[in-house]
Amino acid sequence: MVTAEKILKETRPAAASRLDWKSLALGSPLLAALPGPARRVTRLLEIPLHASLFSQGDRPKAMFFVLSGELRLVRRSRSGGEIILQRSRHGFLAEASVDQPAYHCDAVAAEPSSVLAIQRDAFSRALAVEAFRDRWIAHLARELRRVRTHSERLSLKTARERVLHFIETEGEQGMINLRQSKKDWAAELGLTHEALYRALAKMEKQGELRMEHSRLTVR
Repeated sequence: MVTAEKILKETRPAAASRLDWKSLALGSPLLAALPGPARRVTRLLEIPLHASLFSQGDRPKAMFFVLSGELRLVRRSRSGGEIILQRSRHGFLAEASVDQPAYHCDAVAAEPSSVLAIQRDAFSRALAVEAFRDRWIAHLARELRRVRTHSERLSLKTARERVLHFIETEGEQGMINLRQSKKDWAAELGLTHEALYRALAKMEKQGELRMEHSRLTVR
């Protein structure tokens, strides 16, 4: 299995010098504010499909920023199902690991992905720089709102309620275009894919929901 520790060992430090920080900064205010010392110990990793970037219990050694593809934080439920805690397509992953002794979940590549690995000690020192710290705090505030919304959704009892909540909070004007398979969406909703399919079919039959390929519209 591919792991972060194995990837970091096999990625030479010289890879950091090949990073185009001017282009990276244009795509992310956080990367734009990242101080030079942290940039110099940042590596570019290529993560294959379904590979594990890290596993529950591993000791964090880097902070990860997903440049392309998709990384997910996942945990197994008591019934053996997969619950998606975070999906990152262009941004930081597992922000809480900055001061934690071990990861509390797994990080798996849902697509072949390019990831920046910023040495954790250097990242921690970067937080002493006001410009970077202020942007990091603003980022964490947005992430906290996202996590609260996700927790609120998982507290709802029925599949129908979770579907409606997702469309209301993640879509616009009662409509959303799914950017993932329904099986993956079920995991994000904390449901089995069978339970989600049944709920969607019932809602469509009752005229409450219209489904057109990946587009869902609440009537």
